[in-house]
Amino acid sequence: MGNIRTSFVKRLARELIETHKGVFTTDFEENKKLVSEYSTVSTKHLRNKIAGYVTRLVKLEQAQE
Repeated sequence: MGNIRTSFVKRLARELIETHKGVFTTDFEENKKLVSEYSTVSTKHLRNKIAGYVTRLVKLEQAQE
């Protein structure tokens, strides 16, 4: 079974990647700091979910290249 993410997490992750191109990496720890810096996420749990999805999207982008 995989993780099911809400549309809010997916939408916010895509928006962050689009507005801050080239900033996010495949490192989850670095992305956690960047997500908390660039967004107004209120909880640690939500920040980690967004950072994880951003990391996944960046890895998928790199695999396509």
